[in-house]
Amino acid sequence: MALLSSHLFPFSAVHRRAPTTSTTTNLFPWNKPRKPNDTVKFLYSPLVQRHVRLDERFVTRFNVPANAQDLIHNVGATVGVLGGAYGLVSSFDDLTRRNILDQDSNSSEARYFAAFVPLVNFLRLLVNGLSLVSDQGLVKSVTRKGDPKELLRGPLYYVGILMLCAVVFWRESPIGVVSLAMMCGGDGVADIIGRRYGSIKIPYNQKKSWAGSISMFIFGCLVSIGMLYYYSALGHVEFNWENILPRVAFISVVATVVESLPITEVIDDNISVPVVTMAVAFFIFNH
Repeated sequence: MALLSSHLFPFSAVHRRAPTTSTTTNLFPWNKPRKPNDTVKFLYSPLVQRHVRLDERFVTRFNVPANAQDLIHNVGATVGVLGGAYGLVSSFDDLTRRNILDQDSNSSEARYFAAFVPLVNFLRLLVNGLSLVSDQGLVKSVTRKGDPKELLRGPLYYVGILMLCAVVFWRESPIGVVSLAMMCGGDGVADIIGRRYGSIKIPYNQKKSWAGSISMFIFGCLVSIGMLYYYSALGHVEFNWENILPRVAFISVVATVVESLPITEVIDDNISVPVVTMAVAFFIFNH
């Protein structure tokens, strides 16, 4: 017990013994009288430090890798957005049941109500881009170089096109649906795939890749058809699918070619792609 207490409790009775000249002191050096500094040295002995290092190594084994942290954050953000959207829709349903709000999407006010959300984001990008307020989280998540002025270009155009399609085309015309699908689904995926696998560049534009353009065409078609099918299933529009599929494919080809052109310094993709898509779709769907 004396041995145990001397290691665990530096100020135990063993340490308060009077000095002795017996051979026991030489055999058991821990029985020597200790000064206050000896206690500090004991507490920071190599044995204790070794245990601390082992504990540190033990803890670092359970550190979450950076890619896993990103996955956790993205999943958490997705759950949060879905939860917020569900709560917002539920609140609208509750207001409708109480006859406080009319959710008739056929009314003329419905398109403006739908455009309110991108309008809020438009104003948010505008005030941050002009440095009237500072939201570093928004700047880092939306811009590529961390410059707030970038918010006044691509991101602002993007949200502006969303408002335009909601107000002008709403759900009554496939033009707005296909335009948004090519901008959001096609162009958005093209940027991701192009950065990852875009080693082979397009001859007339070294900033674009074959992988990005091909992915834009594929995902632009898929998202367009998916959204049109969704609107058709809800009964908002009716299509002859034998005619609509080749038209969507042709529109996707034109939008892909426009996105690949070296005109980014003149006009942003978030303007050129949806505007050209609207013009071509207007002509295709009306003839």
